[in-house]
Amino acid sequence: MINVVIREAMDSDILSIQTIYNQGIEARIATLETEIKDETYMRNWLENHRGRYKVIVAEEMGQIVGWASLNQYNNRCAYDGVADLSVYISREYRGKGVGKKLLVRLESLAKENGFHKIILFTFPFNQSGQGLYKKMEFREVGVFQKQGILGGKFVDVMVMEKLL
Repeated sequence: MINVVIREAMDSDILSIQTIYNQGIEARIATLETEIKDETYMRNWLENHRGRYKVIVAEEMGQIVGWASLNQYNNRCAYDGVADLSVYISREYRGKGVGKKLLVRLESLAKENGFHKIILFTFPFNQSGQGLYKKMEFREVGVFQKQGILGGKFVDVMVMEKLL
């Protein structure tokens, strides 16, 4: 496991966050997004993650090597205590414990901000991601069959949750 500092994202981190997110889009293992994101998109995205919906980064020796965010699950007030999460790790840092450190801090932030549950969506074929989530005590809720299109084919999407 490498030594990283976990902290809240700043505007100056946006290009690093963008690069890591685009790596995830290109890899086709973490998101149904297919369009590479530009700086304007990412700046707007970060601006929408103020208040309860946080973005945190993992930094090693001044370099951002991963990020995670709490996202709005649903805009209906009945779901106010539920947050969706995203975790993205730079290619060369995957499998080195960065994701676990980000999730530990993200769970703490979720509790501090009044969330009682975190959910996530993952692909059944993303075994490394599921391994991390299961170690962090997320449970599989179910699988949406043929939920989205990736690479021109319908793919299943697994839902996982953790009560805080």
